[in-house]
Amino acid sequence: MELTIVVVVVVVALVFDYTNGFHDAANAIATSVSTRALTPRVALGMAAVMNFIGAFLGQRVAETVSEVITLPSPDTTAVAVHGLVIVLAGLLGAITWNLITWYFGLPSSSTHALIGGLVGAAIAGGASVQWSTIIDKVVLPMLASPLFGFAAAFVLMTAIMWIFRKRNPGRTNRGFRAAQTVSAAAMALGHGLQDAQKTMGVIFLALVTGGFASQGDGLPLWVIFAAAAAISLGTYAGGWRIMRTLGRRIIDLDPARGFASETVAAGVLYTTAFAFQAPISTTHTITSAVMGAGATKRFSAVRWGVAKSIVMAWILTFPAAGLVGAGGYWIAHVLFEVAP
Repeated sequence: MELTIVVVVVVVALVFDYTNGFHDAANAIATSVSTRALTPRVALGMAAVMNFIGAFLGQRVAETVSEVITLPSPDTTAVAVHGLVIVLAGLLGAITWNLITWYFGLPSSSTHALIGGLVGAAIAGGASVQWSTIIDKVVLPMLASPLFGFAAAFVLMTAIMWIFRKRNPGRTNRGFRAAQTVSAAAMALGHGLQDAQKTMGVIFLALVTGGFASQGDGLPLWVIFAAAAAISLGTYAGGWRIMRTLGRRIIDLDPARGFASETVAAGVLYTTAFAFQAPISTTHTITSAVMGAGATKRFSAVRWGVAKSIVMAWILTFPAAGLVGAGGYWIAHVLFEVAP
């Protein structure tokens, strides 16, 4: 029973990783595709490769995710199975919310869906939630990263407009289209660095709960490789609904604004991963950067009605995924006959 549920959890975690990839593919490449700097398939291929590479660049974010909830010590089979069911239910909550927001074309956060699902399942299952970790590593970065992304993209784009104010517009646009190849690759690398690690953290939590790893162990290579492959395949599958929202519906981007958005977003992803070990939302970061760069045209150029819908999805993500995670726990608890 124990090994079976560990295998199920690992498989479901990789399914979540795959949905994360196609849900968030737009984060890395929507701006480049919308400005015609890259064709969709070339952009997706590049993003998939950079996602794969980025997954191998660190493990600190994975450690943070694995510490969001504390499961009972697996000293008996029943307790271990109970903990594994909590992890499984949290993943199902995250996958469900990813699919709902993908269907409606809303760029919500896979990160907050995952953590919300885990927290909801943990509360339903009577496990301990590390609220201090969630506040310090999730909530505060969730609030700060979009604000910083908006402001930094606005400042960078303002500087670009001033520096290139006397240059030929056609030549400048061609130059920024070429530069977007680099900025999109940097954004995709940051996405792999951040988001693949979140799945690694959940798999490691399942391995510890099942008694197949100890808390102080490093991540097994097969876990890193599997998470990297799953998110890369999902990215290559593409998330066209969200790509249209991010690339066109918020604002019609030009190459310079696309470059500014991607550059700022990539910088935020690297800083939070390496300096703060915080699992931030790549979706929130790039979307706010797009708004910031777009607002340099004029504030009315940003379609704030669309932006409002996106922000509402952000607000609902954590509690909605938590409710689904809690419901998933009770269903799994009945299926596996686990005592709450």
